[in-house]
Order: sequence, then C-alpha cells, then structure tokens
Amino acid sequence: MASLPQPQSGQFAIHYFATASQYTSKNTERLPAPLPLSRLFPLLEELYPGIKEKVLCSCGISLEGNYVDVDVDADVIIQAGDEIAVIPPVSSG
Repeated sequence: MASLPQPQSGQFAIHYFATASQYTSKNTERLPAPLPLSRLFPLLEELYPGIKEKVLCSCGISLEGNYVDVDVDADVIIQAGDEIAVIPPVSSG
C-alpha cells in the first residue's frame, strides 16, 4: 500500500472503505481542518450528494483509531493531521 504524502497544514485525512470508497471513487482524500465532528456528515453531503442516506447512515466512523458517534461526540474537533475512517458494516457468513 502506498503511503500518503505528509499532511499539509490545516488538513486531515479521511479514508473510505468498501461502499464509501465506491460512492466517492476515492480511497483517501484530505479535507480542511479544524472541523467539528458535527460538520463531517454535512461536509461530505456537500461534496458527494446523497452519501449520507445511501452510505453514512450505516457506517462507523473512527477518529485516530477510535470509534466516535457523530451525534454523541459532536463537540469533538477534527484537528490538522488527524485521520478519519468511514467504515461500512461488516457482515459474516
């Protein structure tokens, strides 16, 4: 896996997996920071119309490797250099 370029000042990395990656046509991108966690879904909806209903409503979100709840943890601020992951549900057979 290729490493990402070093983050630029004022940006965080967001990693998309499975359906989130398919919807955005990206594995990773950088977005402006700082950003309140409560603004993450609205920002993604602006960039990718329909993503909230079709993808994000069933995904887990991690910030720096820890799962967060965008409603409960709304006062958390995503800082420059942070990493967010959008993780769709995993099924087992």
